[in-house]
Amino acid sequence: MEIFEYQELFDKVQMQKVFADGKTFVDCIPKGDPDSIAGAYNQQKDKAGFDLKEFIGLHFELPSVPDTVFTGNQNIPVTEHITSLWPVLTRQPDTKKGSLIPLPHPYIVPGGRFGEIYYWDSYFTMLGLQASGNVEMIENMVNNFSHLVDVIGYIPNGNRTYYIGRSQPPFFSLMVRLLSDEKGKDILIKNLPQLEKEYYFWMKDADKLDEPGKALHHSVKLKGGEILNRYWDENNTPRPESYREDTELSYQSGQPPEILFRHLRAGAESGWDYSSRWFKDGKTLGTIHTTEIIPIDLNCLLYHLEQTIAVAYHHSHKTKMAAHYKLVAEKRKAAIQHYCWNEKEGFYFDYDFITGNQKHTLTLSGVTPLFFKSATAEQASRVAVLIKEKFLQPGGVVTTLETTGQQWDAPNGWAPLQWLTIIGLENYGFSELANSIAQRWIQLNSAVFKRTGKLMEKYNVIDTHLEAGGGEYDGQDGFGWTNGVLLALIAKYGMPQMK
Repeated sequence: MEIFEYQELFDKVQMQKVFADGKTFVDCIPKGDPDSIAGAYNQQKDKAGFDLKEFIGLHFELPSVPDTVFTGNQNIPVTEHITSLWPVLTRQPDTKKGSLIPLPHPYIVPGGRFGEIYYWDSYFTMLGLQASGNVEMIENMVNNFSHLVDVIGYIPNGNRTYYIGRSQPPFFSLMVRLLSDEKGKDILIKNLPQLEKEYYFWMKDADKLDEPGKALHHSVKLKGGEILNRYWDENNTPRPESYREDTELSYQSGQPPEILFRHLRAGAESGWDYSSRWFKDGKTLGTIHTTEIIPIDLNCLLYHLEQTIAVAYHHSHKTKMAAHYKLVAEKRKAAIQHYCWNEKEGFYFDYDFITGNQKHTLTLSGVTPLFFKSATAEQASRVAVLIKEKFLQPGGVVTTLETTGQQWDAPNGWAPLQWLTIIGLENYGFSELANSIAQRWIQLNSAVFKRTGKLMEKYNVIDTHLEAGGGEYDGQDGFGWTNGVLLALIAKYGMPQMK
């Protein structure tokens, strides 16, 4: 029995906010047999003087979340601080404990409340490991993800049982390519079965879509017969780690709870949890409709996955399969251009397949076709203009232009989106703009480190003297993908002169 299956006990703990952070309880480890704990609760709950928090402390081992271990000496270079953090953020091979899904090799966690591996975070962490020359850890992490694909059938959001049912943005093919750059094409061949298995997960039942407008799991058939993908979760209940937040939102939203919960879970799979890009009214979380949206970034990632599988088959001398995946990649590229490019605006947008219209929200997801080199030179030029005019801020590039109180909106900037934007611009020759973004981000990260001794999960890029806010939890430091991107950018662009 999982903690989130304790029914009334779980509900009471989360809704009464026994822990400030809803993730704490689902990360606890039962000290005894789950059925016995549930029985003890049922026997004691109605007795006079029953203390729920005391009961939890007696029957569950709380997760250890370091408070200050990530804080460094502000007088040393930030690069030295990150190097010293790799061992602190490293976890050794696991055994099954509570909700943790064991992994066979060492890995890096983000830090703070995130004491497990996270899917898309890990690619950006690997960029820093590459800059540090730590290829062994990159290989360990790639092997862990291959293991998850073998055991679960896909890579979940993180290695926790309560994440089963959804994945995260599929960066596995980029991880494999990164490791292949270091160790040769045999890495592609070795991981081909897992790359293809992940592809089947995202394309599950796509062949059963018999008419346009139909959707099954992650796949959607569009009006021209094309297949593109959406974010999805197999479950339609509150997320255990955010049970109270989801439940309380269901009281306010006009959507049926099971539909709302699915949209929230799919938003969590996107990694952008949460952002105005998923909201029907562009402003409020209660209007979230993630599963009705074709996201530009997800489909660019799947385009890269198809390309990578084609290359792996080519190296395996299986030309027919290589040609097949090359063809489906080209079809996806054409569909992305057709449904997501807006000629009038000069930018890429998510597509609402229910209404048959593009979304109106300008977001940094619009740079992903540049990162994956699927845009034309003219399109890239127009995207670059909008990035400079609307997204460029004193601390880097802002996630969206909307201020909603959600963490994936203004005024926040995030390391992975800085990297995708910078490299996307570099791919099309906009080196001056790319360098400007990189220097601003490096300077912001370095200034906050100098001031606090910390590297944060996200940053306020508009007012660089203020902390980033929004979201369901306090700001976290550590921090895996910030460390990775910062090291990679410093290696590429150098350290700016601090103002």
